Parts: sequence; structure tokens; C-alpha cells
Amino acid sequence: MIDRLQPGTTEEFTVTVTKDMLPVFEGQVVHPVMSTVSMIYYMEWVGRRVILPYLEADEEGSGFAVDIKHVGPAVIGQEVTFRASCVQVTEKRVVCEVTADTTRNRVGLGTFVQAIFKKDEIKQRFEALQAEINQEASREL
Repeated sequence: MIDRLQPGTTEEFTVTVTKDMLPVFEGQVVHPVMSTVSMIYYMEWVGRRVILPYLEADEEGSGFAVDIKHVGPAVIGQEVTFRASCVQVTEKRVVCEVTADTTRNRVGLGTFVQAIFKKDEIKQRFEALQAEINQEASREL
């Protein structure tokens, strides 16, 4: 993947804010605007879409770091366009600048870093961790 994906590669899509995107804690809506959690979800998704066409069959990407600012509101029914632009590619990392904008204002901006792994290596790591957790849980019984 690394040889083919280049800085400058972009991806974008638009979503409409719905009630399920609002910030809710203990059943109470805090504000009637898109939550930070929802915004970051879509920023991560648009960044992932940058790498998907370039992953080899034996590769996978995983979120590694986010540095995001939520700088403006988006209300129910408003469209938000999410954009990601690849700014750096290394052997093990892809860095994207990400933004979220309405036609009236910027909603968020920042960076999203993805780690690139070999599928078999990450599968083994997850399986080993799961085995350790299962073993600990069985000892507690």
C-alpha cells in the first residue's frame, strides 16, 4: 500500500444531522447539535476511506491517534461534509488532515492517524490478548 498511496489523496462525504447524533448523557440531551463523538466517528470514517483502496489483501488499518477540535455547531437537518486529505505516508502510519463543514460554518478540524498492520500479525495479537483475558476470568471463578 505504502508505495501507491500518496499525500494529496482525498476523500469526502456528506451526512445529515439526526437526533441519534446529539450528545446524550444518562438519557438527557445536552445540546440539540451534533455531538463531538458523532463528529469524530465520521472524521475517522472519512480518513479510513482514504486508505481502503490502497490496502493490500494482507493489510489492515486501525485508528492510532486523533487530534480533533470541535469548533462549531451543526443542528438537526443540517448537512455536514467530512473531508480527509492524506498529508503523510510512512511504512506503518498514514496521517490525514480532517475537517467537518456545513454551508454556514466549520464544525471541526484536526488530524487522524492510522496504523497499518499485517492482518495475520494483528489477529495473533488480539487472539493472544483474548486468551489472557479468558484465562484471568476463569481463575476468578
